[in-house]
Order: sequence, then C-alpha cells, then structure tokens
Amino acid sequence: MIVEITESAASKIKEMLAAEEDQNQFLRVAVKGGGCSGLSYGLGFDSDKNEKDQEFTIEGIQVVVDEESAKVLKGTIVDFKQNMMGGGFTITNPNAIASCGCGSSFRTATNAGAPEEC
Repeated sequence: MIVEITESAASKIKEMLAAEEDQNQFLRVAVKGGGCSGLSYGLGFDSDKNEKDQEFTIEGIQVVVDEESAKVLKGTIVDFKQNMMGGGFTITNPNAIASCGCGSSFRTATNAGAPEEC
C-alpha cells in the first residue's frame, strides 16, 4: 500500500466528504514542488483521474495517488489529531530525510524539489 490512513483521519475525511456538494469524489494524495524544503503534500478531493493514477480503497475511502507522487509517498501515514487548539491532518513519511520548521514541506534522498523561502 502506498499510503495508510488511520481510523481517526478516515473518520474526518468521511465527515468532510459528506459536506461536499459532489460526494462522488475521491481523495487525492499528492506531492508537489515547493515549500521551504522543496516538496509539499497535497491532500484534497478530486473527480478527475489520470490513466497512470494508482487507485485503492482505505477505510471505505477511494484514494488516488499519481505516478510520480507514489514514488515519494510509499509507506506514508495520514493521521488526524484533535487537541485543545483544534485539529489537523499529520503526515508521517518514512522517505522524508528533512522537513522545514513549520512542518509543511520536506525533502527526500532522491528528490529534493525546488525550495522556496519560508
């Protein structure tokens, strides 16, 4: 499996999808260039698929990862943490060798991306 989604994250994703006008969307997990360390995560609902996208179902959620992102995301865990200050998704990527101080971007040994200023 490329990406694992915890029960907590799956529950929040289902809640968010239920609030969407088009509930036939899937969750796209992606990596794009940018951020302080060179790469940043993308997590959102989408309805357009590419023939090279990898599709799977986790906790009843249809998940899609593009071919290039799959190389960097293998083994990644998406979680949702709730605390007194609110909540948010956290991403743990075993392929990341460094991340920026704000935690929203990362770098891998094989793909550093193009860093931006924080």
